[in-house]
Amino acid sequence: MPAVVARHSRRRSMSEINMVPFIDVMLVLLIIFMVSAPLITTGVVDLPSVGKAKQKPQHVVEITVGADERLKLKVDQGESSVVGMPQLAARVKQLQGGNADTPVVISADKNVKYEQVVKVMDTLQRAGVQRVGLTVRQGG
Repeated sequence: MPAVVARHSRRRSMSEINMVPFIDVMLVLLIIFMVSAPLITTGVVDLPSVGKAKQKPQHVVEITVGADERLKLKVDQGESSVVGMPQLAARVKQLQGGNADTPVVISADKNVKYEQVVKVMDTLQRAGVQRVGLTVRQGG
């Protein structure tokens, strides 16, 4: 009788990663996102637009910031006068004549730093001037 040779068989551990469950999960997530993406509502942002006013205001105070950062005040297309930043708020209030509805328009040279325009707006806001706007050049 042949001798029975006892073989010790050991189970070898697999050192490979089974990718099938991972792929299944990824495909399920892909399908979920593909189905839910068209259902997501996008946010609508209403941006202000520049339009033409129905009526031109009768009385307008215009502040012009020049390339040399000098401030000029003009009322109703009249003559302009140079004013300093400390006197700006008082002069604008005086030119408004106690009427808070009188609009104040700021126009600036394109070479002026934006910081200077913001300082003018801040000065007017601290003084309690209600209606302050910026001029917009059409085209170009």
